[in-house]
Amino acid sequence: MPWELVVWLLLLLAFLTQARWEHRLPTMPRGLRRLGALPWRWYLGGFPSAVFRMRFTWRRFTRNADLAVQRQPPRALVGRELIVTGRAVRMIPPRLGLPRPTRDGLVARVQLHPGQTPIPYIEAAPAMAHAWRMHSVRVVSFRRGEVTITATWRDPLTDAGTEPKRFPGRILAAQVGRTELGMGWTLDMRQVPHWLVVGATQSGKSTLLASLVAELAPQPVALVGIDCKGGMELSLFERRLSALACSRTEALALLVALLDEARDRMAVCRRAGARSIWELPEHVRPVPVVLLVDELAELYLVDGSRVSRQEAAECSTALLRLGQLGAALGLHLVVAGQRIGSELGAGVTALRAQLGGRICHRVHDQQTAEMALGDLAEDAVVAAQVITEEEQGVAITTVGGTWTRVRSRLTTTADAREVVAQNVDKTPAIPALVRAMDAVNKEVGGND
Repeated sequence: MPWELVVWLLLLLAFLTQARWEHRLPTMPRGLRRLGALPWRWYLGGFPSAVFRMRFTWRRFTRNADLAVQRQPPRALVGRELIVTGRAVRMIPPRLGLPRPTRDGLVARVQLHPGQTPIPYIEAAPAMAHAWRMHSVRVVSFRRGEVTITATWRDPLTDAGTEPKRFPGRILAAQVGRTELGMGWTLDMRQVPHWLVVGATQSGKSTLLASLVAELAPQPVALVGIDCKGGMELSLFERRLSALACSRTEALALLVALLDEARDRMAVCRRAGARSIWELPEHVRPVPVVLLVDELAELYLVDGSRVSRQEAAECSTALLRLGQLGAALGLHLVVAGQRIGSELGAGVTALRAQLGGRICHRVHDQQTAEMALGDLAEDAVVAAQVITEEEQGVAITTVGGTWTRVRSRLTTTADAREVVAQNVDKTPAIPALVRAMDAVNKEVGGND
């Protein structure tokens, strides 16, 4: 008996008896628990069926989708004049590699014919999902002359996970959810220093910020918040924040103090001959700072008065300078808003250019989606506009021209309070920010 058949029969036996030992999983060793948690129904039934459908329909599918090429004429006729009418009797389909199973689907590679580009395959992805009866299909090209087809049999975003993956010793990396490919969704601010987050009310924007703070709270990182909605969102984490501004006046003072901090850090790096704080010795390296801005429009909107216009302009300039200078100095921006458009002023467009990471939840207008994704990946704008109201937490994220569908992990109010209580002693003290907030409070108190 071939060994492949023996393995298949053993796996089938394990699948058929799964219901009997599934309730014993919590008491089993860790290795057996992980083995029992695998989606055996997909591995033993769904995957072979999907591979059969792919192989059986591949030639006909590529012909109907205009992915096959016409067969070359016989050598005896090469060089002679030919008149060809109608369609070629036989078309040559692209070469489909052996599909490889994954936990949530399968991956297969396709060799392109000479002269072909990945664009027709990307456009045919929805048709592939229908033909093979899969939940979704994504087509990407990692190598020249080849495309990778990733098909999922279920929506991995229905459960974004409750236990994030930790990164021991890795600062500013936070796993905040899951991607549509079933992998963890990680925001690494060492790689992408600044992020723009947009989304309508009840779209999951606040949940994403809560997940991010919950992951950064145990790390040696200073968290600073600007919440001009009276602090309703970020006040939940106030005990873990080194400073929190709840009005535009306080926000301006906080941004000016951060710019002073940036200048001090530049002086330290200059004296040490370093181009960033990460080249400094650990004992003199300043603590990284993550500035969370909730509802960006509140910083830019004006009521017509001179003071309001001046504050908005100064906030815009300060944010832009932090975006330009902060990456090498350990000052990182996470800017969120419901509506981000050109009516907020030219400063918003200039700030967007500094925010390399983009996350777009469900939005009410096309301009906001284009503002967040259009300059990096035009097809991502269409994907963001089809997110429904029932898909709370689902978003499109893009970095460097590639995009993916993700979902943030649900972080409840109780979870947030527990995280803050456990890590309140890890809140770094930044005297410059404290002095700036105290000065604003005294000035406001004196005017009253």
